[in-house]
Order: sequence, then C-alpha cells, then structure tokens
Amino acid sequence: MAHDTTAEDLRAIRLDQFLAHPPAKVWRALTEPDLVARWLMPGDFKAEVGHRFTFTTTPKKQVGFDGIVYCEVLRVEPEKLLRISWSDGKRADWTVTWRLEPEGRGTRLFLDHEGFDPGDEVQQLSRRIMGGGWPRMFGAIEKIAAEL
Repeated sequence: MAHDTTAEDLRAIRLDQFLAHPPAKVWRALTEPDLVARWLMPGDFKAEVGHRFTFTTTPKKQVGFDGIVYCEVLRVEPEKLLRISWSDGKRADWTVTWRLEPEGRGTRLFLDHEGFDPGDEVQQLSRRIMGGGWPRMFGAIEKIAAEL
C-alpha cells in the first residue's frame, strides 16, 4: 500500500511505495505509452522533454472537469525521474513527478502531484478526488512491472 503524506500539505499529493521490481521495469511501466495507457489513461504520451499530450478519462462535473488532461513532459532522467505538467485546461496547472530510487532488490517509487491552491475549494476537492485515485495506480504499476 502506498505511504501517503498528503494530509501534511494542502498544496500537494505525496505518495511512495516499495515495488518488488528493479527500476528498469518500473521505468518501462511509467514511460512506455502502451503500458501507461493500461495503468493510467489512454493518451498520446511519449517520454520526451517538450512533448505535449493529453489523457482522456471520465469527466467530473463536481469540479468542472471535462475528462481531458493537458500535459507536457518537463523532465526525463531515465530510470530516475519523470516530471510532467498536468492541467484541466481551465483553472488548474499542476506538476506530477515520479521519482524512482533503488531499494534492496526493488524500487521505492515516489509521486508528487503539486500546485494545488489551498484557498480554492474546487482545487481542494480535486486534490481529494485524485488523492484517492493515485494510490491505486501503484498497484497497477507493480502488476505491469511484474509482467515485464
């Protein structure tokens, strides 16, 4: 289960979990487009700095989200770090960073989803919704890494 420190900072979602797979396999699950579509959302992702892409998911009317996430790859350090911008196209511009650290025979995977406005009720609701969804992604990533 993902270790969650989200409650400590209203501006971010922060999670980490040990995955019993080497960084190379976890990195593939995080960056190969067909694998990303399996654990996250369909989209036109490529792990290339400057690449702009979208993900498509279920709209969330309660936060004015139409189901399209607008992203850009900001930083790539193979088998170490992936940072992307993450926007709803309207009122929110966030940053999602995945960081991998070797740990024993596996990988400690960290997620930082940052940029939430503590004073914006809609952004805080979005934070709670996504804060409930991101932990499930760790299990899906681990399952995919096990297949590689």
